[in-house]
Amino acid sequence: MPKASRMVAGSRSPVGCPMDSLLRLLMGPWTTYVLWVLSTNGPTRFGQLKRKVPGVSAKVLTDRLRMLEEAGVVRRDYQATIPPQVTYSLSPRGEELRDVLDSLNEVAVRWQKADQAALAAKVPGQATGLGVPHGADGGAAALLARAQSSLAVEPAE
Repeated sequence: MPKASRMVAGSRSPVGCPMDSLLRLLMGPWTTYVLWVLSTNGPTRFGQLKRKVPGVSAKVLTDRLRMLEEAGVVRRDYQATIPPQVTYSLSPRGEELRDVLDSLNEVAVRWQKADQAALAAKVPGQATGLGVPHGADGGAAALLARAQSSLAVEPAE
């Protein structure tokens, strides 16, 4: 089966709802964060990517990258050097998601400001967070907002 069709064919999505397959792909643990980092920084080596996604284990990051590569969203470039160099970047399919992720980021920032304002109105001096817990799969909006506020853009290694 070609890589491009694995995401839809391998999903548990109800027939007739292709958007469900895509959202299931994006909502895996750390997935939106990884895509945001690759979108923001361009081609990134594994070690640098791990540093830019604080809190993710090497195993989970590897699993996410493999899943995204299999779905055709991320490209893996392996160079047999000593030590080996592995660089990840968005594939053309991943680039298609850039506008969607940018739109989600805008919503996330807007919601973050609204949540902080609402919290400040209830308890002055306590408006420090989104009010959304950061779980294993978080929310795309919350993760993107946190990624934007916590990551500095650095050139790829």
